[in-house]
Amino acid sequence: MSSDGRPGAGSAGPEQLWLRPAEPRRGRRPSFSRETITAAAVALADAEGLDAVTMRRVAAEVGAGVMSLYSYAPDKETLLELMVDQVSGELTVTEPPSGDWRADLKTVARLQRAHMLRHRWLPAALSTRRVPGPNTLAFLEHVLAVLRPTGLDGAAKLEVFAQITAFVAGHAAHEIAQAAVSRSPERAAAEGRYLASVAADGRHPELAEALSAPGRPLTPDATFTRFLNRLVDGLDTG
Repeated sequence: MSSDGRPGAGSAGPEQLWLRPAEPRRGRRPSFSRETITAAAVALADAEGLDAVTMRRVAAEVGAGVMSLYSYAPDKETLLELMVDQVSGELTVTEPPSGDWRADLKTVARLQRAHMLRHRWLPAALSTRRVPGPNTLAFLEHVLAVLRPTGLDGAAKLEVFAQITAFVAGHAAHEIAQAAVSRSPERAAAEGRYLASVAADGRHPELAEALSAPGRPLTPDATFTRFLNRLVDGLDTG
């Protein structure tokens, strides 16, 4: 049984999903398409989160019976594949790589972060291994071109892409979770007093030394940039 509760449903394989056009079952041509279904699912996820995306809800959004959707997406897993690739079409890069691969890779990561903050369901959707569709492959092609000056072999380049994407997804997920938590000034002050007490108790000298260091900007953009610089500047291409 699939995750959407449909007996016997199985995710479409990559060849069926990406190399063959979606074909409706026999009968009257429906008033919707795979693209329409996917766009409706993306809109639902953007507005209400991934849990809101069910075959029944998507069918209602496009004005169809739920069974008529299964020719286009046999289950929610397949629908997620389509959703991820559709929004990946927004990751368009018009400029060719500059030749400074570290700077270009940081630009790639910033694009991904903005993309994931725009579609806040994406970090969770990307946590499952997926076969890239055409839009994702177009972005991957750019990243591989960015990494050409490194001299890394093909497998290592793919690993770097996966590493950067995983970092951005994890960081974006943390940002999204933090933004959802109401943290009053009183709460922040109480947390500061608590950490000061812990640092002064003599049992945590390493923490005390770390907390005594000069403060750094804590805005989301500044924090992301520091973490990204450490990651990219420290990549070993030897």
